[in-house]
Amino acid sequence: MIDTDKEIGRTAAGLADRVLALPRKDARLMVAVAGPPGSGKSTLAEQVVAGLVARGAAAVLMPMDGFHLDNRLLEPRGLLPRKGAPETFDFHGFAHALNRVRNEPSVILPVFDRDREIAIAGAAEIRPETRIVVAEGNYLLLDEDPWRALAPLWDLSVFLSVPVEELERRLVGRWLAHGFAPEAARAKALGNDLPNAERVMRAARRADIVINWPG
Repeated sequence: MIDTDKEIGRTAAGLADRVLALPRKDARLMVAVAGPPGSGKSTLAEQVVAGLVARGAAAVLMPMDGFHLDNRLLEPRGLLPRKGAPETFDFHGFAHALNRVRNEPSVILPVFDRDREIAIAGAAEIRPETRIVVAEGNYLLLDEDPWRALAPLWDLSVFLSVPVEELERRLVGRWLAHGFAPEAARAKALGNDLPNAERVMRAARRADIVINWPG
């Protein structure tokens, strides 16, 4: 199984080495770590950044989740039950931010607070000394408009592929960990999370590196 701390750490270390082997250039290096919800991409991306920093690289993590639309916008659009789907993100704001991150010395970004389920504006900064940005999110490689417009931004792309049955187990477990009763946790996972996961798996662009988990 690939989902042990030791194996995830080994995978992250290999990815950090791959990032450091990329050709140097004037603009920042942009790395995409994508995959369905429950695939482990956030943990992997965090460890890749930690590995880069440990090797002396000026690297930071940029989660896509800071660009969630607020519930006050989702509810009148009828999208609140689908929160987390591609159409519930500020794609254009995210794409603009990524283009700025590639080329501008300092960029202020929003951060998603999972406890409160809201995005907080102006909560993170890409600083001038940062040379590598590892972005992570479900839809970074989605081959649908408008998301496919992100493809030229990535110097390296990584996709985590996980069997649907394993994703279902993990997603139900996530809601159980948040205090939901078993039936409610399963309803949350199957009603929204798993359809989003299947959409990601079905419509992802081919990544430079595909990791099949569990291995």
